[in-house]
Amino acid sequence: MHGLINRTIQAFVSDTRGADFWRDVAQQAQLGFDDFEAMLSYDAQLTERVLQAAAEALGLPQEALLEDIGAYLVSHEKTESMRRLLRFGGVDFVEFLHSLDDLPDRARLAVDDLVLPQLELEEHGSDRFSLTVRAKITGFGAVLMGVLRGMADDYGALVLLDYMARGPGEERIDIQLIEAAFAEGRGFDLGARAG
Repeated sequence: MHGLINRTIQAFVSDTRGADFWRDVAQQAQLGFDDFEAMLSYDAQLTERVLQAAAEALGLPQEALLEDIGAYLVSHEKTESMRRLLRFGGVDFVEFLHSLDDLPDRARLAVDDLVLPQLELEEHGSDRFSLTVRAKITGFGAVLMGVLRGMADDYGALVLLDYMARGPGEERIDIQLIEAAFAEGRGFDLGARAG
């Protein structure tokens, strides 16, 4: 598993619960170290142990933990660059959905050895979609649930999402757009502001 994914899990736990909580999770997972290196690769079983330890420590089912990590990726102040990258996918939530097919390729432009799951969006009407997620490891669909919830809020759209694992390596998210402009979305400028 790419270190960037493991580092994201670590950042989520540290940023939401604190560094001490993360160290406890790392110890429970028997990592033998406290910090993942973003550009290294790790055995997938190590990632699974970390997720299991974090879910137990937080008192969450693993699917809920993964969804929370997805929401964190697009809503936390420390992950603003991810939100900005995804906002370039379109001016509204529907355009954003249509940009998801290209997300793995866009991610590889930034990190050439990062392998994201294959995403396939199907449109079943102007307000109904399904997103199929294909990966060697189940769980990316739950992360995308959190990303979709966060991005819907970001665009001000009201959506209903339904997640289901369809078998080894395939997950599906059904998306129903209730109202495209339900609330005022978060501001977005093409140019980053100097801070």
